Amino acid sequence: MENYLFAPDRIDLPEFTIRSYEPGDGPLMSEALNNSYEHLRPYMYWVKPYQSSEECEQRCRLFRARYLLAEDFVLGIFSPAGDRLLGGTGYHLREGDLSTRNAEIGMWIRADAAGKGLGTKVLVALLHWGFEAWPWLRLSWRCDTTNVASARTAEKAGMQKEGLLRSDFPLADGRRRDTYIFSALREEWLSQHGYPAQR
Repeated sequence: MENYLFAPDRIDLPEFTIRSYEPGDGPLMSEALNNSYEHLRPYMYWVKPYQSSEECEQRCRLFRARYLLAEDFVLGIFSPAGDRLLGGTGYHLREGDLSTRNAEIGMWIRADAAGKGLGTKVLVALLHWGFEAWPWLRLSWRCDTTNVASARTAEKAGMQKEGLLRSDFPLADGRRRDTYIFSALREEWLSQHGYPAQR
């Protein structure tokens, strides 16, 4: 457990599938990002005006490799038919290695799927899945304090605001952002949702 995790690969729900990226997903990622640049640009600092299918294919393969190595667990949010990328998410080891049993959930939603409740539904699914099928004891969510939609998503999903990290993250223009941090704990989450006590 401390050094490796045989990570679950996917969860299929009526409105979407969350799964690890696979070879061949590059064109879907390219299409989603290129049609969402202006929407994502204010808070997704890695996004670029144009990302080719080849560049995104390389990224998908790197994500898959790191997933299998249990170094990071980047996930795509796909339409039920699997022919459209609705966004990206994942369980990221930003609070320590696997032995901590902590992960941070990140997420982006494509422009034409945003503002319709998808992010909240995905986050709730990730919390359920993360505490039932994964070993996580603590799941966190961080967002820029000016990103009202992101903070609201965490609140609607039932995560607790832990506090404010002042001047937490350097931005490209030289400013530093303030960051909200939210969390959910396994024992609390499962008991609140009617599950018996877990290990």
